Amino acid sequence: MPSRGSLVVLTGASGSGKTTLAQRILQSFPAACEVFFFDSIGVPSVDVMKTWGDGHQPGGAWQRAMTLTWFERIAPVLATGKSVLFEGQMRIAFIQEALIASNITGATLVLVECDDKVRAERLTAHRQQPELANEQMMGWARYLRDEAEQAHCEILDTGSTPLDECVEILLSYLVRVR
Repeated sequence: MPSRGSLVVLTGASGSGKTTLAQRILQSFPAACEVFFFDSIGVPSVDVMKTWGDGHQPGGAWQRAMTLTWFERIAPVLATGKSVLFEGQMRIAFIQEALIASNITGATLVLVECDDKVRAERLTAHRQQPELANEQMMGWARYLRDEAEQAHCEILDTGSTPLDECVEILLSYLVRVR
């Protein structure tokens, strides 16, 4: 059986730091892995997402369908022996379903998290998206944390752990021997 690359999946609410981490790994360690960003497929408006149906809340049917599609794309890359870092706002339940559907085993799921104060600061000052620093986003972050804890996923607190240390942690997951 050919070697299979490592897969690290980063999820978390907006402002948690997942994109920053993925971009840092892509820029500083380009040979370490392939890096994929969920949002590179484009994120439709809320109205368009609703056309996919109300099922699978929270996150919705669109997020579930796109998560499944992404893992179908990632599986062949892993089969070549390359490691993959995948970043996006996805429910843990959707990730687990997609892993099974794509026959991917041994993935490391990491919830990238920070406290609400740090998230609000990042969204307002750094990303210039103060409209996202609302109770709905903070609730989504709490939901994802609860889901990650129930699934016994890794939780990486980017509010209290320096960026370089977070990157080193993720790199260690990517180079684990399978």
